[in-house]
Amino acid sequence: MSKNLHAGHRKRVKEKYVKHGIDPFADHELLELLLFYCIPMRDTNEIAHKILREFGTLHNLFEANPLDISRKCKVTENTAILISMIPSLAQRYSLSKWSNRTLLNKPNIAAEFALSIFTGKIIEHFYIFCMDKHRRLLYPALISKGSTSEAPVYPRQIVDIVLKYQAESVILAHNHPHGIPNPSRNDIKSTKLIIKVLEAISVELLDHIIVAGTKHYSFCENKMLNFVY
Repeated sequence: MSKNLHAGHRKRVKEKYVKHGIDPFADHELLELLLFYCIPMRDTNEIAHKILREFGTLHNLFEANPLDISRKCKVTENTAILISMIPSLAQRYSLSKWSNRTLLNKPNIAAEFALSIFTGKIIEHFYIFCMDKHRRLLYPALISKGSTSEAPVYPRQIVDIVLKYQAESVILAHNHPHGIPNPSRNDIKSTKLIIKVLEAISVELLDHIIVAGTKHYSFCENKMLNFVY
């Protein structure tokens, strides 16, 4: 492709995005557009096809380690880093609309906040949302992170976090990166244990929210807890 044709193609792709957003774009076309900004004066359509053939889906690609992207697809470190930043940028964007005084006083609001927290997370993370007596968020504390299927939780850690932020009520939240949001037997068992630990220090557990992709499960909404918002 000549320089002029190449420049004209890029201009048309950019104009299409500005006018219509991402909806009309196929996955390889979106990746092609992204690659414009780290690969100058080359046919990024062909490179985008090659990368997607290697990883199968955008989901698999964005979850990959940048070193693997660079090695498998023969692209530069700059290109691999830009691609791998997408999930983290998406999470920052999702969280940017919340503040540390956000009211988490309804299950749907708490669930929306949890979904923002877990955007881009590819391994299991366990959080505790510390709140004051008015259900205002004090701090979303990361308790642990583990594999793609498990994040160990220790009640002592939770007590330490609750006391540190002087929380009067809390919400537990964790994700199932490659599953469904329904609680496992271990999720239920650990929740019951945490309830007892928190009762000993007069702190209410309002909910335990499990996130899987864009779906969630609320212990409160499913009447799995005695407490209400």
